[in-house]
Amino acid sequence: MGSEEQVSGRVVAVRGAVIDVSFAAAPLPPIDHSLVIEGPGSRPIVAEVQAHRDKHVVRAVALQPTTGLQRGARARLSGGPLEMPVGDAVLGRLLDVTGKIGDGGAPLPGDVPRRPIHRRPPPLAQQAGTTDLFATGIKVIDLLAPIAQGGKAAMFGGAGVGKTVLVMELIHAMVSGYQGISVFAGVGERSREGHEMLMDMRESGVLDRTVLVYGQMNEPPGARWRVPLSALTVAEYFRDEGHRNVLLLMDNIFRFVQAGAEISGLLGRLPSRVGYQPTLASEVGALQERIASVGGASVTAIEAVYVPADDFTDPAVTTIAAHVDSMVVLSRSMAAEGMYPAIDPIGSSSILLDPLVVGDEHADVAVQVRQTLEHYRELQDVISLLGMEELGAEDRRIAERARRLQRFFTQPFGVTEAFTGVPGRSVDVVDTIAGCKAILAGECDDWQESSLYMIGTLAEGRDKEKSARTTANAPRTGGAER
Repeated sequence: MGSEEQVSGRVVAVRGAVIDVSFAAAPLPPIDHSLVIEGPGSRPIVAEVQAHRDKHVVRAVALQPTTGLQRGARARLSGGPLEMPVGDAVLGRLLDVTGKIGDGGAPLPGDVPRRPIHRRPPPLAQQAGTTDLFATGIKVIDLLAPIAQGGKAAMFGGAGVGKTVLVMELIHAMVSGYQGISVFAGVGERSREGHEMLMDMRESGVLDRTVLVYGQMNEPPGARWRVPLSALTVAEYFRDEGHRNVLLLMDNIFRFVQAGAEISGLLGRLPSRVGYQPTLASEVGALQERIASVGGASVTAIEAVYVPADDFTDPAVTTIAAHVDSMVVLSRSMAAEGMYPAIDPIGSSSILLDPLVVGDEHADVAVQVRQTLEHYRELQDVISLLGMEELGAEDRRIAERARRLQRFFTQPFGVTEAFTGVPGRSVDVVDTIAGCKAILAGECDDWQESSLYMIGTLAEGRDKEKSARTTANAPRTGGAER
């Protein structure tokens, strides 16, 4: 390739995370190839080429902080895209976007295999469709928005409605019944959440089957933009070369879009709708289309998606939603009423909710549940103005059953046990269907609504109702009679 002088360049401009590098004689590195720049205090900075300015200058995005970087600093070509360490050596470890260890443990062995973070999605002919359900133990998800093993599911919600708690609970649910590899991508999340996740996984004993890849909120936009690709590269290696099923968890994929918008502005591109990057659809597509099942091994993705200002028509939200099989929508109004998990049973959906996939009984019960809840929602204006007493007998019966269904869909989580003192519940889909059928048939019409709140199966609600009635009927002792 020539002398060292020919394959190295010099920094000619630094604008935050965007760096211009001039190569006097060498052919310019292709787009998406990485550069290593001599940073201050011999700290190298990894950057990724994003544009060719002219015959000699490339514009690159730094994946690490550029504080103290000066013009004239030397940059050398790496010879290809950024590479991530993969394989069994990274199990139980916390990595950053460039593959460096972030858990304070021993360095990775020198012979660890590495793979480039940029690659094409598997050809459509090689991808395997799947109809195997991924049982989560969460009643409302398993009934109304079932997740496929080898599919993509997304949790959509605004700030503070419980996305991260839901993803954490799904991780806990997988610990007992799922024996594959888990890869967690922390995209633009808080350092506190990353630390809690690491501690939680150590305590639950699943860290040895998990890889954590983080690009935190305090890191440059380049790190947040590329960390999902780094995590996906690790997952693809286990799928393709280890032939193992992989669970890929991403929290929060909106931050990936947000980082892309920051970089787009720094690169001088004109903004598109609502200020997002003009390349929004292709960036999201390049990430999501790589999440696929090939041969006998699958990658199942569960993604948390922040919804800015609770606006579900936001371009980032609609673009991500177009790629997923199961949409779990979180509702602020349900969270305000204490209905946890605050999943909107009407807004949530799944392409798997088909009699050919889940069976006739499951599909029929799901349709009846939705119809009952939708009818109740239509009646709510009347109820809030005039009260339940003004409804007709049929409407009142539907409204009362809908309220009982809403409370039956609440469920204590294992991850919240430390705060609530209530042990978490995991419910088989068979028990969920049986409970919903009983409520729809009127078996619980004379129960107190509180008997169905925060329980697992309907049998637990029945015991709670008996206990409440026994307490109510018990003779009172002590105190003077009036």
